[in-house]
Amino acid sequence: MKIKFSLFLLLTAMVVSAQTNTYTISFDNAVHHEAVIKASFPELPDGAVTFQMSRTSPGRYALHEFAKNVYGLKAIDSKGNSLVVERPNPYQWVVSGHDGTIHIEYILFANRGGGTYSQVDETHAHLNIPATFMFSPSLSERKIEVTFDVREDLNWKVATQLPLVSGTTYMAPNLYYFMDSPTEISDYMLRSFEVDGMRVNLALHHNGTEEEADTYFEKVKKVVLAEKAVYGQLPSFDYANYTFLACYIPNASGDGMEHRNSTILTSTRSLADGGMERNIGTVSHEFFHAWNVERIRPKSLEPFDFEAANMSGELWFAEGFTSYYTGLILCRAGLITPKEYVEGLAGTFNYVWNSPARQFFNVVEMSYQAPFVDAATSVDPVNRENTFISYYSYGSVLGLALDLSLREKGLNLDDFMKLMWETYGKTEVPYTVADIHSQLNNFAGKTFGDDFFNNYVYKSEMPDYKKLLQSVGVVLEQSGDEPYFGAYVSVKSDGTAVITNNTKMGSPAYEAGLDNGDVILNINDIAIPADQNFGDYLTQFGLGESLNVNFTRFGVSKSTTMILTPSPDYSFKLLEDNEQQPTKQMLEARKEWLKVE
Repeated sequence: MKIKFSLFLLLTAMVVSAQTNTYTISFDNAVHHEAVIKASFPELPDGAVTFQMSRTSPGRYALHEFAKNVYGLKAIDSKGNSLVVERPNPYQWVVSGHDGTIHIEYILFANRGGGTYSQVDETHAHLNIPATFMFSPSLSERKIEVTFDVREDLNWKVATQLPLVSGTTYMAPNLYYFMDSPTEISDYMLRSFEVDGMRVNLALHHNGTEEEADTYFEKVKKVVLAEKAVYGQLPSFDYANYTFLACYIPNASGDGMEHRNSTILTSTRSLADGGMERNIGTVSHEFFHAWNVERIRPKSLEPFDFEAANMSGELWFAEGFTSYYTGLILCRAGLITPKEYVEGLAGTFNYVWNSPARQFFNVVEMSYQAPFVDAATSVDPVNRENTFISYYSYGSVLGLALDLSLREKGLNLDDFMKLMWETYGKTEVPYTVADIHSQLNNFAGKTFGDDFFNNYVYKSEMPDYKKLLQSVGVVLEQSGDEPYFGAYVSVKSDGTAVITNNTKMGSPAYEAGLDNGDVILNINDIAIPADQNFGDYLTQFGLGESLNVNFTRFGVSKSTTMILTPSPDYSFKLLEDNEQQPTKQMLEARKEWLKVE
């Protein structure tokens, strides 16, 4: 969410305008996941006023219809007289008959602690603002003050990017900034450090120790500094503060969500139980967004629409290139080894490389699918296995290819990201796909830029990854002897195996006419051991042989013929781990790429 204002202009506006909408939220019934919100809207013009709950949330692109968790709404005027409330649609309330002031009160049910929804219980009040507070679109430019009536009996404190007014009252200059300001209220642990006049904070809500918080914060600091090195500077955070709002508790929902001056980090993994290593990747991803998406911002998301789904063709760059840097930064920061980083590239690469979806959509069109896949819900089956590749993953492997391709020319992706930062980030001028193309042409030459975009962005071809990875002493190879089936299969205790997703186009299972829900009884009359992985079961059959598969579909016995093929998956290895010696040139290129000795 991009909000442009200077502190001077903000303070001036506060003096000039007395029109301030106020909210108070309390949590007396937190044990049952309820919050009570009271709001006042003064100095209203004549006529009915429309209030609503948001249908979307910054950083999410699908509809979420937060109004479904609101009930018990009341509206009165300044004298306490009840006002008429009408419902023109599921997410709006129209209030009429006021005397220039409207006070509303409602109950919110909230029990999902992630990056989109809110959660209220006796461990915390985890508030995503669009999921919590009703607003009037016609009053969006007004200043807002919100008072969090914290549970002192639970030792709650407030952590948010909103500037403090006094006590537990905070301010937002307008509705956009308010909606973009998640808030964590709990007995959290706070850690901070200064970088270039900016204060970076970690508000850590977890069930662990102060020592674990200290250790984890050292990792966070390393990520912050490694990402600053990519761009050469931190963004100028509003109020000179950036806050990580981390909830690592059993009742959380795993997520991460970027905001202008803060980010939500949630996980059920405690720092003592794997989270110390596994949660830090979300830190890396979300903080990179402080540049790439929050300030280097797609024009298609500007301004963000709280009343409709938000579609963007730039997510392969905004999310995908951020995903490329997620692991790379962990390596550069010394939090994972080069071996771990390189070998970890295989999962994302294989998902993208082997997907049949590229025949239907290019990476821009995959980005358009976000309103259907980004935490969106539907009850009808879809064919995502064959028609969709995550723009996170697709963009990530293109980021890898672009970085290594640029390095062959004596350039690198870091410097291209700096160019995007200087051109669109610091100036906060939104960009388009055509702008990325134009800037790459300026940076690396028209021939290079046109080739990359015409083949890999506007079309769905794939770069020569073997050659590119060879340049940094990494070998990309297939084993050739692992059997490939083409779907996920769950082996049951009765010795049957159920196909649990759509079979992949072109795979042995697909060509054999097998489909989601089919129950495989045996292959070549050989029983399936209940305690054996289905992939291991397949290894007894020869590749290229015609196999008889006995199965049931909707309770009807059937059989088909299947020919297993070798797995199309690749592995990534450092050349020296593959019993080959990288050249001095390769090692120097790798050192420059990974920024490690």
